[in-house]
Amino acid sequence: MKIILAKNQRLFFTSDTHYNHTNICMCISNWDGRRGTRYFNSLDEMNASIIDGINSTVGEDDVLVHLGDWSFGGFDSISEFREKINCKNVILFLGNHDHHIRRNKEEIQKIFANVTDYDVLDVRVPEGKETKKYQFVCSHYPIASWDGMGKGVPHLHGHVHLPPHLRLHDGKAMDVGMDGNNLIPHLMEDILEMLSGRPNKYLVLPKDHHTEI
Repeated sequence: MKIILAKNQRLFFTSDTHYNHTNICMCISNWDGRRGTRYFNSLDEMNASIIDGINSTVGEDDVLVHLGDWSFGGFDSISEFREKINCKNVILFLGNHDHHIRRNKEEIQKIFANVTDYDVLDVRVPEGKETKKYQFVCSHYPIASWDGMGKGVPHLHGHVHLPPHLRLHDGKAMDVGMDGNNLIPHLMEDILEMLSGRPNKYLVLPKDHHTEI
């Protein structure tokens, strides 16, 4: 997938917003031990924080790449969440909870700029008279070995809800989920800086909230 940014247009990445997800909200969750929850007093408070984190960071004309697990709470939550996001250009990589979007119920995919499972993003950024080129291998799920890994192409994913101190892996791979960045999307340039100088190596993940022991 090619993304050609205009002058002053920015590219952001996020994942696992889980908008309207009751059980991920600690004070009302039914999950045993509240493992993997977010500390909010109510679902409305959590939803408002998610929306504010996006709209206060991503501009209307920027591009937001969302790596899956968009929303919970039924089909209507999908469009409800999208309507509250100011950014006009939202690309969605399908996560394991995006069932209605995958089936394209009532042609819901049309509210996004693009919907896919896995892709290599070919990003072009104008800089003066030149154009800088970047590539990212993107999917909802972390991949142990990916196309271009040996050449330093970064792999961005979601799914595992890693905290800030674990979001960067040993090599050039990163969990861009909201839980690792205070519910705020990551700017592309910040990701590139964080991954700069890291070796080209296979991805080995720590335990995450899906792991029982």
